[in-house]
Amino acid sequence: MRLLAKMSWLEMKLFLREPLTVLFALALPLLVLFVMGGVFGNEVDAEFYRGIGAMDYYVPAYIALVTASVGLISLPVHIAGNRELGVLKRYHASSMPAATVVGASVVTTFVVALFSAVLLVVAASLGYDIGAPDSIPMVVAAFVLSALLFASLGVLLGAVLPNSRAAQALGVLLWFVMLILGGAGPPPEVLSGAMDVVGQATPLRHAIRTVQDGWLTLDAGLSWLVVGFIFAVATAAAIRFFRWE
Repeated sequence: MRLLAKMSWLEMKLFLREPLTVLFALALPLLVLFVMGGVFGNEVDAEFYRGIGAMDYYVPAYIALVTASVGLISLPVHIAGNRELGVLKRYHASSMPAATVVGASVVTTFVVALFSAVLLVVAASLGYDIGAPDSIPMVVAAFVLSALLFASLGVLLGAVLPNSRAAQALGVLLWFVMLILGGAGPPPEVLSGAMDVVGQATPLRHAIRTVQDGWLTLDAGLSWLVVGFIFAVATAAAIRFFRWE
C-alpha cells in the first residue's frame, strides 16, 4: 500500500504537468455544461430530457462525462506515453509490479475525476437552480462504477495503442462520439435510427443512466449491469494485453 501511495503521488504530479489532459479533465466538461445550459436553460419539456429540466438532466450526466474525459483521454495518453519513452520498461527492470503501476494511474484518474465532478456540481449549483440528489449513496456508487469503467477502458487503450499520439487521437474521437450520441450532448430523444443505436451501445449512455438513477430516481433499467459487464470485460482485456515495451 505504501508503494502504491508513493506511485499515485508521483503519477498525480506527472498528470498536472500535461496541460492538455488537465484541460480535457477539468475545463472542457464544465465549458460544455454551461454551453448546453445557455442553449436549453432548465425549463421542463415532457418530450425531452426524460421529462425533466435540461440542467437537472445534464448535471448528473456530466458527472459521468468527467469520468469518461479522464479515462478515455488522459489515462491512455499517459500509459502509452510512458511506454513510448521507456518509463514502463524501467519500472519493469526495477521489479515494479504491473498492478502497482496501473493501480497508481487508476487512483490518479479517480482523484482527478472526483475533483472535476465536485467542481462541476458546485458551479452548476451556483449558476442554475438544480435539485439535490435523491440518494447520495447511489450517486456515489454510480460515480465509482463509472470511474472504474472508463479507467479500465483507458488502461486497455493505453495497452494496445503504439504511442501517445495514437492514444490521444482515438481517445478524443471516442469521447466526442460519446458526448454527441451517448446522452451528454443533444437530447437523446432527438436521436433516431443509426444514431440512437450507436448511442444505446456507448458505455457513457449507461453510465449516465446509473448516475441519474441516484440523482433523480429515474429508472436505469439494465444499465447498472451493462456498466458492470463492460468494466469486467475491459479489465480482463487490459490485463491480457498490457505490455511494458
